Amino acid sequence: MDYENIKKLMEDMGNSKIDNLNIEFSDGTKISMSKEKELERQIDSTNNEITVNKVQKIVIPENIDKKENEAEENLKVIKSPMVGTFYSSNSPKDNPFVKVGDQVSQGQVLCIVEAMKLMNEIESDFDGEIVEVCVKNEDMVEYGTPLFKIKS
Repeated sequence: MDYENIKKLMEDMGNSKIDNLNIEFSDGTKISMSKEKELERQIDSTNNEITVNKVQKIVIPENIDKKENEAEENLKVIKSPMVGTFYSSNSPKDNPFVKVGDQVSQGQVLCIVEAMKLMNEIESDFDGEIVEVCVKNEDMVEYGTPLFKIKS
């Protein structure tokens, strides 16, 4: 997500009645915002009046776990090259091609994506260990949908 989109999101949040917002995008970007309400007191010395106004600040927490981000950077993502249906095995009775913890090598079949009645084998682009299967068997996937995360 680029700077202008983040800035627009912050402005929209500031102008809305929403107090908290948590968003996780498909590319792994996470945004968390919350409003902190304060009371601003203004004293008018000529009338001895106190005016109270609500002031809203947008607070973006900086307590994002850096280790999690570093770990994410070391992962390679296998994405769907097409729109279709994800299958983790050749048939419902067979074991999945791969599961979390399996070691895979480049060229190894990881799953099948069915598109227009054609079964397309999706192969690994690199060697490593499967750390996450991002979709469930028989889920619909779109072009670019993350299918697997692999630690190399």
